[in-house]
Amino acid sequence: MTDFAALLQADRGQPAHPITPLPASDYDGWFSQQPAQVRTLAVAARFAAKPGELLIIPGRKDGEWSAIIGAAIEPGPWSLAAIAARLPQGTYRVGDGAPGAATLGWLLTHHRFDRYLAKADPIPQRVLLTSEVARIDEQIALAEAVALVRDLVDTPAADMGPAELANAAEAVAKRHGANLRITTGDELAQGYPMIAAVGRAAARTHAPRLIEIEWGDPRHPRIAIVGKGVCFDSGGLDLKPPSAMLLMKKDMGGAAHALALASLVMRAKLPCRMHLLIPAVENAVAGNAFRPGDVLQSRKGITVEIGNTDAEGRLVLGDALTRAGEDAPSLIVDFATLTGAARTALGPDLPAMFSNDDVLADQLLSASRDISDPLWRMPLWSDYADMLKSTVADINNSGEGGMAGATTAALFLQKFVPDGTPWLHLDTYAWRPSPKPGRPKGGDALGLRAVHELLRRRLAAE
Repeated sequence: MTDFAALLQADRGQPAHPITPLPASDYDGWFSQQPAQVRTLAVAARFAAKPGELLIIPGRKDGEWSAIIGAAIEPGPWSLAAIAARLPQGTYRVGDGAPGAATLGWLLTHHRFDRYLAKADPIPQRVLLTSEVARIDEQIALAEAVALVRDLVDTPAADMGPAELANAAEAVAKRHGANLRITTGDELAQGYPMIAAVGRAAARTHAPRLIEIEWGDPRHPRIAIVGKGVCFDSGGLDLKPPSAMLLMKKDMGGAAHALALASLVMRAKLPCRMHLLIPAVENAVAGNAFRPGDVLQSRKGITVEIGNTDAEGRLVLGDALTRAGEDAPSLIVDFATLTGAARTALGPDLPAMFSNDDVLADQLLSASRDISDPLWRMPLWSDYADMLKSTVADINNSGEGGMAGATTAALFLQKFVPDGTPWLHLDTYAWRPSPKPGRPKGGDALGLRAVHELLRRRLAAE
């Protein structure tokens, strides 16, 4: 794990290379006031103060220099990431020493998933000084949470099955003194029949389980965080083609988000009773795999006809959501890499957000805008529930016709959420198909920071 704490230090006036953000609109005025040497450097480097541009200005002594950078019109978490990646090892101070949200991108520029590299080139350690001392722990915690999601998602399924995912949850629980419970075997089959059915074809070493963490004062509001933990999805007997199976190590991305969010909640000691639930399975192919046309019992008592074994995530989430609702939480939030339909509609950057509570949805969208972690609300259009009708069971797990796939999946999940309980469902991609500054290709946290900010605000107000 990257030592983010070593990369963000309180500014006590120690020596550092100054970094001055310069908006492109101010470039002409700045240029006219510079000495001839600096103007010559700027012209030679074609520096125009566009976002991402960097100009190094030598000082009077050996090793002394400063930097001018093109400032983003709207500075955000990633506005320093491209610059940080190009700077040499050293200590830096940005502007007035208050880098704000851009600290996150600076820190995550130093994170890399290199577990399987025989030899990884060292990343230059660029220390950022900040006058916002009270925010240091918060920024480090956010960077660690995002890095946790990336590391879990990037790990291949052979090394990140249900057992390994449980080990990761155990490490988080121990770190924060939380209670861990793992349900497997006959107890899982009896209490969580859909989780057991989806995971029963996997090898014994990848046997299904329900992972739970509880933490906090029971007198505080209870919140439930649920994450889809399909550690690999072959599609089951409705087998995926090779191209669709290639990224299925990331199908536990919802669980990675949920675990990272739980860690943030506990680290910040938010005033709540938190209940984390991760149904961890591998959707494999074997003689005992569940089949198209099977009817599964659920923990809630709803019977489910299997229209498609590749729509397995909603099945395991259904049992987990039922368990979450049994303790009357004030809020349930789930993360899932649930549908290709959400990606078709919104692309890789925007998680689809569904909610049964308009006020709650607006609060989350406001939080997402304020911290630049974008989401897009999609409709829980009740008329589409007819697409999930079954002639032999209470509901089918796969919508007819192939339309509104993200909405029908969310409507399926809603069946397992208690009436009147505020609920958020994030259909997130958990993957970055091409790199951006501070965000390499691979697993990524999308929607995590927005939900954390929502919880922080909501619990502070209660």
